Amino acid sequence: MIIILKPTATEADAQEILNQIEEAGLKPLHMPGVERTVIGALGDERILQSLHFDNHPQVEHLKPVLSKYKLVSREIYPHDTVVNVGNTPVGGDQFTIMAGPCAIESYEQLLETAKQVKSSGATVLRGGAFKPRTSPYSFQGLGVEGLKIMEQVGKEVGMDTITEIMDVNDLDDVARYTSAFQIGARNMQNYTLLKAVGETKHPVLLKRGLSATIEELLLAAEYIVATGNPYVMICERGIRTFETATRNTLDLNAVAYIKEKSHLPVIVDPSHGTGVRTLVGPMAKAGVACGADGLIIESHRNPRESVSDAAQALSPDDFAQLMQQLIPFIKASGRTYQEALNAS
Repeated sequence: MIIILKPTATEADAQEILNQIEEAGLKPLHMPGVERTVIGALGDERILQSLHFDNHPQVEHLKPVLSKYKLVSREIYPHDTVVNVGNTPVGGDQFTIMAGPCAIESYEQLLETAKQVKSSGATVLRGGAFKPRTSPYSFQGLGVEGLKIMEQVGKEVGMDTITEIMDVNDLDDVARYTSAFQIGARNMQNYTLLKAVGETKHPVLLKRGLSATIEELLLAAEYIVATGNPYVMICERGIRTFETATRNTLDLNAVAYIKEKSHLPVIVDPSHGTGVRTLVGPMAKAGVACGADGLIIESHRNPRESVSDAAQALSPDDFAQLMQQLIPFIKASGRTYQEALNAS
């Protein structure tokens, strides 16, 4: 339920209502605005009705929250949320580029790739230290050693960092060495992991599951926020459909829909969304055009040597060319693009 106070309501009036909500065993949300103060109350609607806030002299009106995903819904928070990944803002007027290799293979490989993607405009370095692979015989990542390499490279190059977390036992290490968690498609509904990252204040990029509906994706985000971590970013990375020409089907409908229904930033992953190097550019541009807040793109210093996802990794030259091509799309969308090239 949303409780909208009158313009004459004071902070004391708001606090009185917040206290009543909390004493009744419900979760209060305080959202002071320029013209109105809005209060949210989450929990049993029958208890809320028994408090009769509609009779309070400073309450203008009550409005039910219809969404299942209440905390991530624009019904509760109408304004865009901006999540800071280290020094990089994600959301609002800012457009953000995250880039790097699929997997951290060595210090030299990550350092060279990081320098290249930063010089082309990326501000967040991506790279997997723990790799969830379909085959148990595929490269599984360098683990904690990879995290240490990422921290060192991030500091040397001056980039914020993001890497995937797969196990709650790695929570402290990943939080210690990187700027943000990434929860991959296979773990989108790992509720133990969602609640564990929800107990931190570390930013989280939540990727859509292979067969997850938009509602399931937003409810997964709700798990994190409801546990206490509001710094969540959504990632559309393609879903599995009957189409086999591409690795996945990048659902850009989802981007526009989520931007309409949720205040969380939305990142598009055209690399996993297509699995085809030549399609990354067109779908990256489409992602900008449909309202995404940023892109996460795989780039490798030499894709032919990549130990994973080589077919979708861009070479440094291809990545640099794409970044130049994206600038007019980003400007046309009304976003600010803080090019690392210009900042350095």
